Amino acid sequence: MTRPKSVPGEKPLFWTGSSKDDLLTFPEAVIDEIGTALSVAQFGGKHPSAKPWRGEGPGVFEVVEDHRGDTYRAVYTVKFENAIYVLHAFQKKSTSGIKTARKDAELIGRRLNDARADYEVRYAKGKS
Repeated sequence: MTRPKSVPGEKPLFWTGSSKDDLLTFPEAVIDEIGTALSVAQFGGKHPSAKPWRGEGPGVFEVVEDHRGDTYRAVYTVKFENAIYVLHAFQKKSTSGIKTARKDAELIGRRLNDARADYEVRYAKGKS
């Protein structure tokens, strides 16, 4: 899923918390589809499987993949000019219909803040 070198026009992809390890536990077909969607985002596009994530404002998207009766999600942000951050990857297990569990939504909010802090350190203007 990771290439050794980036190509022109490609934004780097950063993972917050355990999001990468969590994604790698998904079925291979799901990993491939989510990986493709993230790659499209790295080049400034929006994969057909990506839709806006409600709750964190514009620039946060989720990719939803169904596989053998299970639903998997990856949430990422394009809010930052120079990078894409994957905030969370999880298997949807909500017993309340389509609503995402509160703990997952809260984790996404915390990780968005972590991504913002990381981005500011990585891309701070006037670094010495």
